[in-house]
Amino acid sequence: MSSSPASFPAPAQPYGRPPLRAVQVLGGAGAGSSAHVRSLTTGLAARGVRVTVCAPVAAEGEYDFTGAGAEFTPDAASALRAACAGADVVHAHGIRAGMRAALALRHGLGRGRGRTVPLVVTWHGSAPEPAGPLGRLSRLLERHVARAAAVVLGSSSDQVDLARRRGARDARLAAVAVPAAAALPDTGKTRAELGAVERPLIIAVGSLVARRGYSVLLDAARAWRVMEPLPLLVIAGEGPLRPELTRRIEEEGLPVRLLGRRRDADRLLAAADVAVLPSRWEGRSLLAQEALRAGVALVATEVGAVPELVGDAAVLVPYGDSGALAGAVAALLDDPDRRAALAVAGRAQAATWPSEDDTVAQVLAVYDELMDRPIS
Repeated sequence: MSSSPASFPAPAQPYGRPPLRAVQVLGGAGAGSSAHVRSLTTGLAARGVRVTVCAPVAAEGEYDFTGAGAEFTPDAASALRAACAGADVVHAHGIRAGMRAALALRHGLGRGRGRTVPLVVTWHGSAPEPAGPLGRLSRLLERHVARAAAVVLGSSSDQVDLARRRGARDARLAAVAVPAAAALPDTGKTRAELGAVERPLIIAVGSLVARRGYSVLLDAARAWRVMEPLPLLVIAGEGPLRPELTRRIEEEGLPVRLLGRRRDADRLLAAADVAVLPSRWEGRSLLAQEALRAGVALVATEVGAVPELVGDAAVLVPYGDSGALAGAVAALLDDPDRRAALAVAGRAQAATWPSEDDTVAQVLAVYDELMDRPIS
C-alpha cells in the first residue's frame, strides 16, 4: 500500500470561505475502510481541507493518519463529541461509525459556523441480515443511520439500494478507491520464506472470523492433498477462529499455514499463483482489488459487491460450496495460460475503477454541496 501523500496544490477557498473542517470517523480498524480513510485524508488535506480522523489507536498505528496530514483523536465518545462540535462536516465509515457519529452530533455541540453539522456516511458493506432479534436490531441501526445522514455513499449498487430501502434521503454510488501497491521485492524470495519454491502457492487474506468462510476453505484444502506437487495455502490474518482452524489443520494434516496478522499482505499476494476469497459476504473487497491490480488469478465467492467489482476478471463460485471452490482453484493451478489470461483481464478491470483522485474529488464535491445548502 502506498503511503506517500499526493502532491496536489491547495486551492484558495471559494468566496473567502475559511478552510473546510472535516471529521472522518472509523468504527473499527478494518483494512478496507481504514485504507480508504487514509487515502481520502491524504487527498483532502492536500486540497486544503482540515481533516480530523477519529479512530481506534491501533488504526492510527498502522495507517498513520497524521502522516497523511490529519489531526488524530482516539475514538472515545467524549473525543468524538468534541471533534464533531468543531466540524463543518462529519463523514462516518460504516454503520457502527455512523451510529456513533449521529449520537455525537445529537448530544454534542455540533453546530459548525452557526449551522447544523451535516453527516455523510459511507456504507462499505453490510452482512446478510441475521435471523431473529439480531436481525431486527441490525435493521433498526441501519434505518437510524440512513435517516440521520444528509448523504449516504454506497460502495456498491446493492449498498445504495439498501440505504434507500432503509429510508436514506439521499443515497449515491461512490466507489471506495484505495492506494495501489508500491513496487514489490523479488517474489522468489517471498516464496522461499513461505516454503513454496517448488509447489503452488495459494493465499487468502482477512481476519479469522466466521464470515470469511475459512472453514469452507479448509474443506477445499483437504481435496488438494491429492495434487502433485502439493499446493500450500497461506492465510494472513488474525482472529477468534485461530484455535479452531489450527486444530483442524493439525488433525487433518492440511497443507495450510496460518501466518497471523501481516503488514506485508501485498508482498505475499504478489508471490501467489492464486488468491482466494471464500467469504459469506463482501463489500468492495480490498483483497479482490489488490489481486486484480497485481495480476494474480482470483477465485472468489459470488456474493455482495464482488461480481460488480471484478466483472469477468475472476472465477466466481457459490458461497459454502467447498467442491466448487476446490475445483476452481485446482483447475487454475493446472492451467497457466488461463491464469495469464486472468492476469491481463484483472489489470484491465482494475483500470476501469475510479482512481483515488476521482474518489477524493467526488467526496469533496459532496462536502461543498452540503456547505451550500440552506442553514438548518
